Amino acid sequence: MTGPEARPSNFNLPNVLTSLRIAMVPFFGWALLVDGGDSVLWRTVACGLFVVAMVTDKIDGDIARARNLVTDFGKIADPIADKAITGMALIGLSIVGDVWWWVTIVVLIREWSVTVLRLSILKRAVIAAADLGKLKTSFQALALGFLALPLRDADLPDSLETAGEVVFYAAQACLAVAVALTLWSGFEFFRGVWRQRHHLREPASGV
Repeated sequence: MTGPEARPSNFNLPNVLTSLRIAMVPFFGWALLVDGGDSVLWRTVACGLFVVAMVTDKIDGDIARARNLVTDFGKIADPIADKAITGMALIGLSIVGDVWWWVTIVVLIREWSVTVLRLSILKRAVIAAADLGKLKTSFQALALGFLALPLRDADLPDSLETAGEVVFYAAQACLAVAVALTLWSGFEFFRGVWRQRHHLREPASGV
């Protein structure tokens, strides 16, 4: 007989990458807001940090699944890291005037309510990320990544002003799609939770 499979240690590469993303959040926020968001250099640095966070989010999940390194810490910390960096991006961009506050408030309420509920039922039921939610994440990351750049800064060379405007409004369009997908995927998530709770409450039928 073989003994029970050993549980992976919390100290592994995916969890280190997740912890790194959490640690990056205040630095990203600071870089985004230097000089009220008017620093071309630091807005570019903020964009770079955001891209690194999104790339490591993809990498740590892939590594954890491929090497069977999924841990309870990772299940909790990974969505927190994701929501923290995107939340900081939305709040920072609203502060500098590149994203409407109502968009930030609606998205944050949806994201954190889903995250809290997902973590609260982690032991009893599993709600996998739907394709719609993954598509939302892609549009959201694309929009926030580009909006972190100083696309409409007065100090940009004249040759980049038009390109910056085009990219800015394209990013706003991506954000609009992300908000629509955020609301719809949130509705589907809560509907899935409701169905699972109803199913779990049903008495077992005899055979």
